[in-house]
Amino acid sequence: MYGRNLKAYRKTNLEAEIAVATPHRIIQMLFEGLIERLAQAKGAISRNDFEYKSDRLSKAVGIINGLQLSLDMKQDPAFGNRMYALYDYMKEQLNNASSSLDVEPIDEVIHLIMPIKQAWDQIPESVKQQANEQILSKG
Repeated sequence: MYGRNLKAYRKTNLEAEIAVATPHRIIQMLFEGLIERLAQAKGAISRNDFEYKSDRLSKAVGIINGLQLSLDMKQDPAFGNRMYALYDYMKEQLNNASSSLDVEPIDEVIHLIMPIKQAWDQIPESVKQQANEQILSKG
């Protein structure tokens, strides 16, 4: 009972945060969610909990798909294409981890995503604000 209530609370809390989140914060949340799902998948593999492993890796791939869709290919097409290919590689590694029941490909994805997340987190507030204003003016 407690677990179900906690899950409902977290879902409601997340939905409320997303409703007021800036585009920058949404991407941060995707990175955070991805890292959390990868850690959960590693734990599931170590416990031989194959159903949970599959669920967590599937959710991680979904998050990577979301990150791919968020790429602005118009800003810098070459960079966008490299990031898209990197995300494809990450998804391939997660598929390898799922089929081999090996955590090493998951560790590689974590190793690849962490510097991207850290760089994203370091974006100055003035740049974030300018980007948000541009996005809002388009809508």
